Amino acid sequence: MTLKQTLNEAIKEAMKSRQTARLATLRFLSAAIKQKEVDERVELNDQQIQQIIEKQIKQRKESIAAFEQAGREESAASERAEIEVLSEFMPEQVSQDELNAAIDAVVNELKAQGLSGGQAMGKAMGVLKAQFAGRADMALVSKWLKEKLS
Repeated sequence: MTLKQTLNEAIKEAMKSRQTARLATLRFLSAAIKQKEVDERVELNDQQIQQIIEKQIKQRKESIAAFEQAGREESAASERAEIEVLSEFMPEQVSQDELNAAIDAVVNELKAQGLSGGQAMGKAMGVLKAQFAGRADMALVSKWLKEKLS
């Protein structure tokens, strides 16, 4: 079953069980997917849909930070609930140990090639992004990578 079919089934289930908050989040996601399909005149595959979900999650994380800074904890809690719903459609996240091992391997390989600084960072992020797209927060990966390279 494709990710889009899974999403449609989840929408139907949320309608039947009268989960209004969940239904609103799922419909918003479905609308974002349909908008992208209409704009580009293509049928999106699972990977492209996951990229849309990643973007939605990132937007909500930014909103949470803004709400918390403004002291609006109720709004932040609502955004966290939406992240939980969206996360259901993402692949299982990579473990911290696996990510650290991959970062170490890439850093060692680049140092063996004699690369350092910005060149190494760019190459390493390219390798890690291809390996962990959708399974890891790339902002955290970048932060940890910078620490290892320095």
